[in-house]
Amino acid sequence: QVQLVESGGGLVQAGGSLRLSCAASGRTISTYGMGWFRQAPGKEREFVSAISWNGAATRYADSVRGRFTMSRDNTKNTVYLQMNSLKPEDTAVYYCALRQTEWTDWGQGTQVTVSS
Repeated sequence: QVQLVESGGGLVQAGGSLRLSCAASGRTISTYGMGWFRQAPGKEREFVSAISWNGAATRYADSVRGRFTMSRDNTKNTVYLQMNSLKPEDTAVYYCALRQTEWTDWGQGTQVTVSS
């Protein structure tokens, strides 16, 4: 079983940037798709981005496309989410997840707060 640990969250002003990391242990993630999701207070968890096993393909939610970039380093068993031009509506707990046939493994989340 894989353990996923997110880090890099924090408080940032609108227009600022953060880089989230998700470090995996217990199993290699190099053959799996990975994703980022977020959940704002009072809202359901929503998809943010995903990346293929080799990093060749990425996809993004419309709300973050052009501002967020997902990447991975399989040598470090880690995926990243670079978040630029942050907006107050990006405030949420951000989770990384591993995909087999579905999203099967989740981290504990990291809080991102964007002040206006």
